[in-house]
Amino acid sequence: MRILVADTFPQESREALARRGHECHYEPTTTSDQLPGVLTGFDAVIVRSTKVTADAFEAADSLRLVIRAGSGTNTIDCHAARLRGVHVCNVPGRNAAAVAELTLGLLLAIDRRIPDNVAELRQGQWNKKEYGQARGIMGRRVGVLGLGQIGLAFAERVAALGTDVYTVAKEGRDEDTLERARRIGVTFVDSPRTLAATCDVLSIHVPANSRTRGLVGRDLLDALQPGAIVLNTSRGDVLDEDALLEAMAAKDVRAGLDVFSGEPATGTGTFDSPLARHPNTYGTHHIGASTEQAQQAVADGVVEIIDAFEAGSVLHCVNHESEVAALNPDGAS
Repeated sequence: MRILVADTFPQESREALARRGHECHYEPTTTSDQLPGVLTGFDAVIVRSTKVTADAFEAADSLRLVIRAGSGTNTIDCHAARLRGVHVCNVPGRNAAAVAELTLGLLLAIDRRIPDNVAELRQGQWNKKEYGQARGIMGRRVGVLGLGQIGLAFAERVAALGTDVYTVAKEGRDEDTLERARRIGVTFVDSPRTLAATCDVLSIHVPANSRTRGLVGRDLLDALQPGAIVLNTSRGDVLDEDALLEAMAAKDVRAGLDVFSGEPATGTGTFDSPLARHPNTYGTHHIGASTEQAQQAVADGVVEIIDAFEAGSVLHCVNHESEVAALNPDGAS
């Protein structure tokens, strides 16, 4: 296959693809706007943050496979891909530990005001009187909204700090998830609003799609206790940022955010966000999955998808595999 890698991707994994006989073109600086003009002749494209738009699918002449080197596929026009008979696949679960680690780090940073400590020390200020005050994490009630691989990984880690973990009961969860939840000691409640009202910390771990867009809005945020903490390391669109700013003003809610609405699609750039600038926000630059361990694990998953595709099967297809197969019956064989 001719494969375009339009984002950063480990050299070891690129070499693994080359050893399998694939022609791998590494163009990590390709932008979303440039992508439609460079897809000619490629059978597959691998992306991380680069958006794959309807224009890209229309411009591609031989594209059969798009792989998102991560879990979320909200940056890919999956409907346009389906209409063109292109499979869109992701690599779920491989970066769960990295995102869970950052989420826990944001929680600890908020409670102990670690960034503010660092900033004042660098300015030559010593202020133990101000920063020697913290509530602590042990004994807190932590709500996990979304109990997928990342939500479970975070729940396991935060429970180890002596917290009580809660989540929303949901039909159809597999036995492995339920067993892990039992080992953690998770308590199930009946609704997201009950979860928000019950807990001191609300951590968001849901995928971005039409059902979750704006899920954490005024209704849920109004249910939070004064001084509650909101953590979001999923996607910016699931959280109503205006409603969160209102909760910060009304109830001194604090937030640890790795993702924002309208964040730059490139690795560097300017970003003007009232929420990111707010003193109650401890923000990072959408780096949840950006550890060497996570990126290599995801890259291994990408290679597995390509191996399976060459062998005639499609792993982790997110855009209705049966419909794609009907549109493009020779695509995977």
